[in-house]
Amino acid sequence: MGGMPEHTGAFSDATGRDLEQGGADQPRYRRYQLELISPYCGNSVLEVGAGLGEFAAGFAAQMLTPPHHPGQVLDRLVVTDADPGAVELLAERFADRPEVEARQLALGDELSLDKPVDSVIAINVLEHIEDDAGALRSLAELVVPGGTIVLWVPGYQQLYGEFDRRVGHVRRYTPAAVSDAVLRAGLQVELAKPVNLLGGIAWWAAVRRGGSTAPNPKLVAIYDRFVVPVTRAVEKRVRVPFGQTVLCVARVPS
Repeated sequence: MGGMPEHTGAFSDATGRDLEQGGADQPRYRRYQLELISPYCGNSVLEVGAGLGEFAAGFAAQMLTPPHHPGQVLDRLVVTDADPGAVELLAERFADRPEVEARQLALGDELSLDKPVDSVIAINVLEHIEDDAGALRSLAELVVPGGTIVLWVPGYQQLYGEFDRRVGHVRRYTPAAVSDAVLRAGLQVELAKPVNLLGGIAWWAAVRRGGSTAPNPKLVAIYDRFVVPVTRAVEKRVRVPFGQTVLCVARVPS
């Protein structure tokens, strides 16, 4: 697994961001992601495409003192990225956390772990892969029987725009489309639903109608501060028919 220089620059290619630049701070959006993803994770977790570790940092902090999911303790968190530069930054970021391990891992390459994990998290990863079912089959080999693969993927082809093309998105998903990939991989669909309806409307206005090729940091900050709290409140009560994202939980057969 060590030294795969052909993946240098993979982080920037996939996100439109530089490693040094980081990204716009979105604390409310991260909490929203954590709320939706963490209930489906076990005590040992691998994150694919962890980038700079923004989600992993919040996940590790929450799992140390889990108010929402009693009995859930983070024994092991493997943070991975295809880009060796991102892996170096991940190793530095989590250097003081003995339960966190940074590794280079790229879907499409041969994947291996010394010990399988309870859960894999893949946030905005699967849409970059032509053979999505094949990628899911590879990830399932890293998960214990009965474990989970939690997918957070861009929703709905109607929202596909110049930004998607620029960062190499092969597709955006509906719940049915991501479920189809999961089933073709020989896994079970536990959940597949759209999330972030208001974000979907904002994305459509900015990217599809407005032709934006990259998120505007000022608009991202406004969205995080004002729109995300409303989205969280509404979607706790109502199942929305459409969203910027599709959340899918796949279970590896026991």
